[in-house]
Amino acid sequence: VEDKEARRLFQQIISGVDYCHRHMVVHRDLKPENVLLDHSKNAKIADFGLSNMMSDGEFLRTSCGSPNYAAPEVISGRLYAGPEVDIWSSGVILYALLCGTLPFDDEHVPTLFKKIRGGVFYMPEYLTRPVASLLLLMLQVDPLKRATIKDIREHEWFKQDLPGYLFPEDPSYDSTILDEEAVREVCDKFESTESEVMSSLYSGDPQDQLAVAYHLIIDNRRIMTQASEFYLASSPPQGSFMEDGMSLPPGVKPHPERMPPLLVDSPKAMIFTWFYSMYYVHSIYNRIQDL
Repeated sequence: VEDKEARRLFQQIISGVDYCHRHMVVHRDLKPENVLLDHSKNAKIADFGLSNMMSDGEFLRTSCGSPNYAAPEVISGRLYAGPEVDIWSSGVILYALLCGTLPFDDEHVPTLFKKIRGGVFYMPEYLTRPVASLLLLMLQVDPLKRATIKDIREHEWFKQDLPGYLFPEDPSYDSTILDEEAVREVCDKFESTESEVMSSLYSGDPQDQLAVAYHLIIDNRRIMTQASEFYLASSPPQGSFMEDGMSLPPGVKPHPERMPPLLVDSPKAMIFTWFYSMYYVHSIYNRIQDL
């Protein structure tokens, strides 16, 4: 890929990674196969099957992801916070975009891991000095010396032709547009005052637990609203042939794809929602065990 096109795609990837990290999510399996392109050739990060939630002061240990894109600390089984492993993988993706090959590669896995831990890779002469310096910053073996999202955003190569929408300025919170019900719910759950919640929102700290809780409540409410609208839109009108009271000819079993839809406010829908919620909570609990 040409330098300009590689930069455009890489800027979009880093924008997505930054969004994940600001919402306390680490992907852990970034690679070209998990970066999709839409009809306009815009990059979309996919496959969060190995992702996990991050917590302040806590570390992850699970060795996961694709070997060629895994950071040294991951393949070595050492503790890691999260963002630094996504930075390493993003650096490998950038190298692949520019060079058409991988910085660390070998069919023999132990040899591959040795190369990754050594951190020595070939830098083609046709790469410009700015992008070469960025690659060296991102593929630092020592995670403490590795570039952060902030470092990448401030790098001269990355800032060229950077669309403003990829990293919008955080809007100032206006007390007149805050969701008072969500604020009260945060106060109840964390036994805090409204002024404490407001201060957390004004602080702009994406890792503040009160601010995170507020946004989760807003997001969950939006998701539930969308789900309700979906169920209502997909439910047949009253009196249609798909109502619960419909009768089938003797000996004919209802087709699974033609089962009567559940009305949102019906007892069966409430039970379905409860079971789905329990399944979701159980899956999140299993993820937490990885910490």
